[in-house]
Amino acid sequence: MLRGASPVALATPWAWSTSGSVKRVQAVGAVIAVGWAVLILFWFVAAFSTKRSHAVWSAGLRIRVVIAAAVLALIRLGVLRAPALDTDALRAAVGLTLFGLGLMLAVWARVQLGRNWGTPMSTKDDPELVRSGPYRLIRHPIYTGIVAAGAGTAIALNWHWLILVGLVAGYFVHAARVEERYLQHEFPETYPAYQHSTKMLLPFIF
Repeated sequence: MLRGASPVALATPWAWSTSGSVKRVQAVGAVIAVGWAVLILFWFVAAFSTKRSHAVWSAGLRIRVVIAAAVLALIRLGVLRAPALDTDALRAAVGLTLFGLGLMLAVWARVQLGRNWGTPMSTKDDPELVRSGPYRLIRHPIYTGIVAAGAGTAIALNWHWLILVGLVAGYFVHAARVEERYLQHEFPETYPAYQHSTKMLLPFIF
């Protein structure tokens, strides 16, 4: 210990740093929680105005079972027993930016779909092929937006959550492929060309 320096004085900078980190985590967590809550509320309200849909549960049953088993295994192995929430200024900025962009993309795509929206791997009465807005570049922008928002949440608050985001992304890829087989059947003349001119989830990449 330095001569003349009290333990309280030496501990003060560390205490300030800890206090600032806690406040930053709380602020970032609050913003993200509100964002997810608003998205869920919007989805719930908008669902009342959609066309009648028919969920094909058998199409996604296998992947749902696999994901549930993977989550249970990760919990059992302690992989998802992550440390307390933590972030720094850079992580918070990157995570919040990605989170915000993901939410905006999901909402934009949902608005473009209008009454044609449905749960993953469901079919609609009187379906329409929507190619406006973000659908001009990618065929499943809602999935992309939700995964991006989830990744932003994990980056901003807890790296361990990226494992769950990866599982959700895998589910969405499977759902997208199932849906595209259905759309190929419903729009045999227009959907193949649309597939050729766009990407599934990431513009110009995938």
